[in-house]
Amino acid sequence: MKKIVLHACCAPCASYPIKLLLNDGYKPVVFFYNPNIFPYKEYEIRKNELKNYCLKSEIDFFEGTYDIKEFYSLTNGYKQEPEKGKRCSICFNMRLLKTAQFAKKNNIDCFTTTLSVSPHKNSEQIFIQGRLAASNSGVEFLEYNFKKNDGYKISRMIAKENNMYAQKYCGCMYSMR
Repeated sequence: MKKIVLHACCAPCASYPIKLLLNDGYKPVVFFYNPNIFPYKEYEIRKNELKNYCLKSEIDFFEGTYDIKEFYSLTNGYKQEPEKGKRCSICFNMRLLKTAQFAKKNNIDCFTTTLSVSPHKNSEQIFIQGRLAASNSGVEFLEYNFKKNDGYKISRMIAKENNMYAQKYCGCMYSMR
């Protein structure tokens, strides 16, 4: 199986993409890089839930550095942006660039993200940032629109079956509103 780095934001959102990638002949390597998540307690809950799911599913799990100051530095001036606005593009770029760098460092030729499973996210907006990250790192970004074919619904069913913690907001303090 060909390895692929799967940027993941949480266990529920990763559940269906992992299953689909395995069905498509890939061996996902999960990379949890989400310094946007607020508060830190929420970050730890999501990380641990995903780490446990990966362990149960025999999927390799890696964690990037939690540096919320970087997120705030990059998104300063965009606090009032709505969901799917410029702040989200900046956040996607930050996370996908780090994911692409992780893939390159670990000699994995391609990456994708679970972010597209959410009906609250614009997949094309995510794909634009994925392409930018790929062009800056020399690895391929695979544009999986995981919300297609009831992907979100399936991910929620898997989450329920596995008694996963499911958050009520995207992650950053601005999305809490």
